[in-house]
Amino acid sequence: MSPTLLFGFVTGYFLLLLAVAYVTSRNSTNESFFIGNKNSNWMLVAFGMIGTSLSGVTFVSVPGTVGDFGAGGFKAFTYFQVVIGYVFGYMAIAYVLIPLFYRMNLTSIYNYLDHRLGRFSYKTGALFFIISRTVGATARLYLVINVLQIFILDKMGVPFVFTAFVILLMILLYTFEGGVKTIVYTDTLQTTFMLTGLVVCIIYILSNMGLSFSGAMQVLNEKGYTRIFDTDPSNRSFFLKHIIGGAVIALTMTGLDQEMMQKNISVRNMKDSQKNILTFTTVMVIVNFLFLLLGGLIYLYMLDKGAGYEGKQLLSEGRNIIGDDLFPFVAMNHLPQWVGIVFIIALISALFPSADGALTALTSSFCIDMLGIRRQPGLTEKQQKRTRMIVHICFTLVFMCCILVFKWIDNKSIINIILDLAGYTYGPLLGLFFFGILTKRTLRDGLAVTAVCLLSPMICYFLSKSAPALLGGYQIGLELLLINGALTFTGLWFLSDKRSPSASLPA
Repeated sequence: MSPTLLFGFVTGYFLLLLAVAYVTSRNSTNESFFIGNKNSNWMLVAFGMIGTSLSGVTFVSVPGTVGDFGAGGFKAFTYFQVVIGYVFGYMAIAYVLIPLFYRMNLTSIYNYLDHRLGRFSYKTGALFFIISRTVGATARLYLVINVLQIFILDKMGVPFVFTAFVILLMILLYTFEGGVKTIVYTDTLQTTFMLTGLVVCIIYILSNMGLSFSGAMQVLNEKGYTRIFDTDPSNRSFFLKHIIGGAVIALTMTGLDQEMMQKNISVRNMKDSQKNILTFTTVMVIVNFLFLLLGGLIYLYMLDKGAGYEGKQLLSEGRNIIGDDLFPFVAMNHLPQWVGIVFIIALISALFPSADGALTALTSSFCIDMLGIRRQPGLTEKQQKRTRMIVHICFTLVFMCCILVFKWIDNKSIINIILDLAGYTYGPLLGLFFFGILTKRTLRDGLAVTAVCLLSPMICYFLSKSAPALLGGYQIGLELLLINGALTFTGLWFLSDKRSPSASLPA
């Protein structure tokens, strides 16, 4: 397939995004950038959040996990255990967190920590969000940029550094003015393209192999690809670990994440925001199942085309295509040109929702939570905007540095890296918020709170590495996030006192 032709489609896609940004960002203010003037349509937010949550990691990594029977990855459809857990986490967001955030009329969700626990807790929570979202977003972004680099731009002699720079520049340009107000629309557009690519690829492979949906499920079942539940408690993918871990991941990476909740609280009222979450949950379950189905179909397709397993590798043309390489390799080398074009458009559509929202949310959190520009009465709208733009550019440069680090690491399964890192970085946020929500104790706020939030991930790292030797082969999986949150919660308990009867609850 001609890399020049593909590059032309990518360029056209960028121009379309800039056109949408131009239309939606007219007459934008700081309020538009931060929370879309609290006037976003809940249906658009729900649909656009699908693209943000799935990202290029789901699009590329999840299909590759289905036939990966080696150590360290998910096996068959066992990733769906995590998706089941997501449902429980999203329910908690809809009926616990959203009512709390709307009652307090928050612009940044971390203001809750300021009201309930104190300024050090507030700043610490915001800091952990900034670290978590920066690492997670750049890992996702790196994955998709790397695919574009390998299959298009390397053949054109364009270096990886230049590719990353141009893509980040494009994201900066179309989020610079409108922020959330623009992203609600661009995410909707991008999610549409991404899901279209998913469905087209499934239909083509089913048609090419002469299979119906039920026939495909039967063949996949015979190959052992459809197993969902892992019943071995010592495995990282044991079903209880994955379901509990999935619930906590959804609760933290969506409900305690400024990027995701920034869109939710941009909706007009609480009931619409709850409808947004419930709709989003239903679609997320269906779409994740389709990605797993696609992964199984791709493995069947490649086995039919002569690929074969050698130990823990699936070799095609002398290359191991298990994991993140599977879907891009097949789409670009073994499917018709028009399907390859659909794949590339869908892939870049999966790239941007996680990156543009993260960049906007990080800018918002840093400006509001760390710099406090909304609490400075003497700061004019123009001065706030200037500060916001400088911060936006600085985070773009930080993204660039992180992408280059991931390129240097060059891991083959980014989804495992993201989930592992989430266990360390989101745990303190989980502990902070739920200490405030579940207890009525008064925290002795200070540097000790920050120390507890830093110490908990360190202890978790030691536990994760030592567990197999200390616990007879037991491997800590996604439950690491819950352990981290529990350690933070416990540390905060020891830094707190019983609330006096006269102490008031947060607004």
